[in-house]
Amino acid sequence: MTSKTPETTATSPLTHFDAQGQAHMVDVGAKAATHRIAVATGRIEMQPETLALIESGTAKKGDVLGIARIAGIMAAKKTSDLIPLCHPLALTRVAIEFEAASARVEGACGIFCSATVETVGQTGVEMEALTAVQIALLTIYDMCKAVDRGVVIRDVMVVEKRGGKSGHWTSGDSRQTLTYQPD
Repeated sequence: MTSKTPETTATSPLTHFDAQGQAHMVDVGAKAATHRIAVATGRIEMQPETLALIESGTAKKGDVLGIARIAGIMAAKKTSDLIPLCHPLALTRVAIEFEAASARVEGACGIFCSATVETVGQTGVEMEALTAVQIALLTIYDMCKAVDRGVVIRDVMVVEKRGGKSGHWTSGDSRQTLTYQPD
């Protein structure tokens, strides 16, 4: 049984559909391997008392940010297992950074997360960076939900992409961009 999908053509901008409208994994075999980088960001907002627990290291479940960092790294490595049409990639770097959300958004109480993911390959790493941010923030939620059920995850987005045919792109959203210096 096949499902109905919107009619597409070989020139459709939706690259995960073939000319008949069927989902497929994009063939990247003819593309050149280049150094590719993606940076994604997001934030989690919470009550000031919850943030104080995290910052003081006194949360019942332990080092919240340390565990969230490992979760984000693991998630980037497992992206193709979670997103059906993502290519499995050999990642060369995954870096997760945290800082007070108030440093980026006036009045915000919570934590800002940035994930930088790199590879040398034939396709980009935006999905890996987005997955890393989401899972890192979800891990913070999981570790803090007993004391604050009102935690909110916001503004998860790709803010920078480098490499491949499209070159260098940035979102232009200065609230979300961390300073990035390539090695």
